[in-house]
Amino acid sequence: MRRTTSKIAIISVISLGLSACGDTTGQFYREAGVNVDEGGFGNPTLTNHLINTGEISYAQTLSRRFEDEVPAMVNFEFNKATLDGQARSILIAQADWIKQFPEVRFRVYGHTDLVGSDAYNRTLGQRRASAVVSFLTKQGIDRSRLEALVSYGETQPLVVTEGRERRNRRTVTEVSGFVEGNPMVMNGKYAAIVFREYLNTAKSDATLTTGAVVE
Repeated sequence: MRRTTSKIAIISVISLGLSACGDTTGQFYREAGVNVDEGGFGNPTLTNHLINTGEISYAQTLSRRFEDEVPAMVNFEFNKATLDGQARSILIAQADWIKQFPEVRFRVYGHTDLVGSDAYNRTLGQRRASAVVSFLTKQGIDRSRLEALVSYGETQPLVVTEGRERRNRRTVTEVSGFVEGNPMVMNGKYAAIVFREYLNTAKSDATLTTGAVVE
C-alpha cells in the first residue's frame, strides 16, 4: 500500500513538472525577477551596454533623463526677458540636476511668440536665453558648461497664433554634450556616473530622514 501511494505521488510530481514544461508562457520559462518588474527592470544595465557598444550616446541618454526628471522650459511675460517666481523655481530644479553631472554641458534656446518682427524676436529670444544662463551660473553652475548662443525667435511656436501666447514665450534647456577631456566620460564610465548619483541621492535621503550627515 505504501509503495502504491509513493508511486502515485511520484507520478503526480512528474506530471506537474511536465505540465510546467509544456506551458511556455508560465513562470518556468520566464526570467528571474519578472514578478517584480515594474517596467524598468534591467534598464540601467541595458543602457550602459548600449552606450559602451556605441548604439546610443551618453548625451542622448542624459538628455532624455533631464527631460523626464526636471522641467526643461520656463515662460516669460510679453516682450520681457525677466524671470518671474515660477521661472526661478524651475531653474533652481534644473541647477540641482545639472550639479549632479559636472561632466555635462547644456544649451539654452530662447523663443518668442509671433508678435513683432523676426529680427526683434531673435534678439528677444537671445536675451531670454542669456537670462536663464545668468541665473544658472548664480546657482553655482560653471559658465563654461552653459551656452546661450542660439535663439529660434518666433520660428518654432508651440501654439500657432498671430496673437500673444505665453506658451511660445519660453526658453528650453537641453543637454548638448560633455566637457571635453572630463575623466568621467572616458572609457565607458557612464555606469560610474550613475553610481555616483545613486550614492549622492542616498546621502540626501538619509539626511532628510535622520537629520544626520552620512559619510
